[in-house]
Amino acid sequence: MSKDKENKNENFENSEIKELGSVTAVKGKHKIFCLTIIGEIEGHSVLPEQSKTTKYEHVIPQLISIEENEDIDGLLIILNTVGGDVEAGLAVAELISGMKKPTVTYVLGGGHSIGVPLAVSAKHSFIAPSATMTIHPVRMNGLVIGVPQMMNHFSRMQDRITDFVVRNSDISSDRFTSLMMNTGELVTDVGSVLNGEQAVKEGLIDSLGSLSQVLDCLYDMIEKSKE
Repeated sequence: MSKDKENKNENFENSEIKELGSVTAVKGKHKIFCLTIIGEIEGHSVLPEQSKTTKYEHVIPQLISIEENEDIDGLLIILNTVGGDVEAGLAVAELISGMKKPTVTYVLGGGHSIGVPLAVSAKHSFIAPSATMTIHPVRMNGLVIGVPQMMNHFSRMQDRITDFVVRNSDISSDRFTSLMMNTGELVTDVGSVLNGEQAVKEGLIDSLGSLSQVLDCLYDMIEKSKE
């Protein structure tokens, strides 16, 4: 590679990181796209400037571009999220789960609430030993009307999330619901917090691992897809 081309690639990578928190890695064994989903998932409402957010209107076109780009061999999604907009997060998770290209998710720090469907959306999921997965029922901000129709709306939204998680992991619906409705773990809340080892044991996440193991898995999937 020429010096000019190398500098051009480096400038492009720096721009991607600064603008979108993502990078296309071109110097490794295979060309992969690294997408970070961090902070709070921002949906239709704009969050305060001091909040770390991942904007779904940025992520969705990126995913479509990655799937259509023949130069990109695989996708690595790094997750450290506190949750956020349920429908926006679920939309991103559905797109990832429907991709043909090799995809791997890696949970660092935490995968809270809607971060759980995002974590299981790839073809293989990893979690760091020190990371956690927080599972709890759907919440809603703003006006909530105390009528049966509102409770039915909550129930149907929760069913969508549970169904997605069960379809994309090895945990059963009953066990996921049991963890979600646990009243004996969180101080002022309902739900469960699983560390990395527990998340794998429950079948929620595929593997416990380090970055090198995550990349080895993605490279192996890429090579198998090319055979």
